[in-house]
Amino acid sequence: AAAALTSAVAEAPGPGSEDADAKKEAEAFAKFRFTGPLRPGMVSPQLKPPESCSVLPDYALHSKGVARSEFLRSNRRNIPVVEGADLETMREACRLGREVLDTASRYLRAGVTGDELDRIVYTACQDRGVYPSPLNYFKFPKSVCVSPNEVICHGIPDSRPIEEGDIVNLDISIYHEGFHSDLNETFFVGKVDEDSRRVVGAAYDALRAAAEMIRPGTMYRDLGGTIQATAEQHGCVVCPSFCGHG
Repeated sequence: AAAALTSAVAEAPGPGSEDADAKKEAEAFAKFRFTGPLRPGMVSPQLKPPESCSVLPDYALHSKGVARSEFLRSNRRNIPVVEGADLETMREACRLGREVLDTASRYLRAGVTGDELDRIVYTACQDRGVYPSPLNYFKFPKSVCVSPNEVICHGIPDSRPIEEGDIVNLDISIYHEGFHSDLNETFFVGKVDEDSRRVVGAAYDALRAAAEMIRPGTMYRDLGGTIQATAEQHGCVVCPSFCGHG
């Protein structure tokens, strides 16, 4: 696996490139208004698609990571009903996604970097012959989203070590035979403060409340209303910047 990861690196950094990259990162965030103490680390080079994947999403090799299939579907007014063999394939995609998330979570502890978690997810996908959906999606450079603390979602894995007291969301998506599965979970790293427990608890309760409503005839907007109401009961809000994010 180590050899595969080494050969998969798109482009090895040359002499002095680390300093140049560090300067570029510092300049990019020079005027950014951070909401907490978290600061970005260095992002390592993007990996190539796993060689074990027999089916790749259309954006995997696109120079700009464009998913043309999304644009082709954007005018559809009806949600497709998945059944038969396609339904079994979709279920298998979901099962494999859960396996990858469980694998990554076993390595989540203080001292491990987001970049190391990314390599673990990449290798877990490679071992199962599936494609890590985030990789190269509109140029996203990694195979997983790692979002600690005040990062709302879609955090890019980098060189920052996970710390005691962090809450860390792992967002796993995989592509298997034409279907994506997408799931995530937030973890406590050691002993966390009460506010951290409250926000994670609020998210969990909101998820459970909405899940109990899922049945034929339920409107998507009603799920969102339940999620928002449950979050507010805990003194939290649904982030308006992401319009509820799903």
